[in-house]
Amino acid sequence: MVHEIDVQWMGKMQFNALVDGHTIVMDAPGKVGGEDNGPIPKPLILTALAGCTGMDIAAILRKANKNPANFDMKVTGEISQRTPLQYIAIHVVYDF
Repeated sequence: MVHEIDVQWMGKMQFNALVDGHTIVMDAPGKVGGEDNGPIPKPLILTALAGCTGMDIAAILRKANKNPANFDMKVTGEISQRTPLQYIAIHVVYDF
């Protein structure tokens, strides 16, 4: 299997990504040259992690015939203090 996305620069700091027919707008805040038309890209890594692990857990719960009243996640990522900025720790908390 191969995942492929198309990304188009929209000017200034904005990029639009086409993911399986869905557009995701990424931008930067005005203080760094963007227009804040969408989230910055780095937190989308945490979003993808939450979605991926959440779907896995939802599938496991469904197979086990479990139906929790709620299922929430909180994902935090600690970013390095020096460039290149990268996540140095990621924590995922699942709340049922």
